[in-house]
Amino acid sequence: MCEPLEALTIDVPQEFMGTVMENLGQRKAELTNMVELAGYLRMEFVIPARGLIGFRAQFLTATKGNGIMNHVFHGYAPYKGEIPSRTRGALVAFENGETTPYGLNSVQDRGTLFVGPNQDVYAGQVIGENTRELDMDVNPCKKKHVTNMRSSSSDEAVRLTPPRIFSLEQALEWINDDELVEVTPESIRMRKTILDRNARAKAAKNKK
Repeated sequence: MCEPLEALTIDVPQEFMGTVMENLGQRKAELTNMVELAGYLRMEFVIPARGLIGFRAQFLTATKGNGIMNHVFHGYAPYKGEIPSRTRGALVAFENGETTPYGLNSVQDRGTLFVGPNQDVYAGQVIGENTRELDMDVNPCKKKHVTNMRSSSSDEAVRLTPPRIFSLEQALEWINDDELVEVTPESIRMRKTILDRNARAKAAKNKK
């Protein structure tokens, strides 16, 4: 089986060479040429087209905005193997509803949020990244119980970390094989292929 390749050219200050080469090595890139140009290094690679998904944002971060990259179609070659995916699980909403500050506050201790308060979510939607390897079902729509002794308005203000916002390219890189990216005119969301958590657990058990 063959896959498309891209010819990638990168200009970076020498101090960022190691980080860039390490990142590209994980993406199955092969260095074909390297020359020095006025304090910059120009590196030329051949890389699977799929290896470039999500790389631009990573490249800009790694070079602090000082790098330049461009790529063109190079040809086809035998499949170069799997590119390592993320090592952390997903935080998955297990019911439909609107997110609440109280619900998100209990979830954010378990990882990084992808949604903010007062947003509609549905069962099976990925609403964050777990700090651990496995997926976790969570309830970002949970509401605080109001009693005669304590009202919701009397509680301390909830402080939420701003959610991580994905571009389409970043979302495509982030998902695993059992996840999908959902694009609408207003948002980019990630979800499990199987939305029902019981059906998802059954499918995972059968896969083993």
